[in-house]
Amino acid sequence: METKVNIIQSSFLKRDIKINIYGHYGLVILIFPALNGKSIEFEQNGGLAAVENLVKIGKCKVFSIDTLDSEYWYDAEVSPKAKSEFLYNFNKFVEEELVEYVFMNCGGAVPIVTAGAGFGAYLAVNTFFRRPDLFFGTIGISGTYDLSTITKDYFDENCYYNSPVHYLPNLNDSYWLSYIYSRRHIYLACGRGEGEIPYHTENMGRILADKNIRYQVEIYDENYKHDYKTWIELFKHFIDTKL
Repeated sequence: METKVNIIQSSFLKRDIKINIYGHYGLVILIFPALNGKSIEFEQNGGLAAVENLVKIGKCKVFSIDTLDSEYWYDAEVSPKAKSEFLYNFNKFVEEELVEYVFMNCGGAVPIVTAGAGFGAYLAVNTFFRRPDLFFGTIGISGTYDLSTITKDYFDENCYYNSPVHYLPNLNDSYWLSYIYSRRHIYLACGRGEGEIPYHTENMGRILADKNIRYQVEIYDENYKHDYKTWIELFKHFIDTKL
C-alpha cells in the first residue's frame, strides 16, 4: 500500500501542517484525529490496519491531517477568543489550501468525505456542513456538535457559525441547502458505553430531520465505549458498507 507523509505550508495558520496519505486511488476519506490532533494518530491506533484492504483495492484513499488540537482546544491557557480565531483560520486552511492540495495530489477534483471520532467528529461534521459544495459527505462518531460545550460562556459570531446545532436550524439559504439536500452520505454514530454521550448524536439527528436532510444515525449498546476500539469498528463499517 502506498504511504506518504507530506507537509502543507499554510499561509492562514502560518506554519507547516503534516498530512499522512494512504493509498493510490478511490474516494477520499479526510480524517480529523480524535485525541491529540496528530496526523499519525489514525494509523497508530489501528485505523489504517482496519481499512487496509479497502485502501489497497482502491475503494478509498485516506488523508489524515494535523489539527493542532493539543495546542489550542485542549490547552486551558488559550482563551476562548483565541480558540475562536484559530478555528476561523483553520477553516480557511481546510477550505482554501487543503482541498486544493488533495485535488492536486489526486490529479483532479475528487469526492471527499470528512470523517472523525470524538473531537475529530465535530471537526469533520462541521467542515462538511460549512461547505457542502466542497465535500461529498461526512462520518461523525461519538461527537459533540455544540461548540458552546467547549467555549463555555464565550460565544461570538464565529462560534455560532461553527456550531452545527446552532446554525443548522436557522439555515434557510436555498443555495447551501441545495448542496446539502443533494448529499447522500451523512452518517452519525455513537455507543452507550463508558464515556459516550449519545444525546449529542441523537440531537443532531433531530435537527437534520427537521430540515428534511437525508442522514443516518446509528446508536449502539453499552459495549461501545468512548475509545478507539469503538471508533475503528464503526469507521470500517461505514466505509465498507455505506460508501
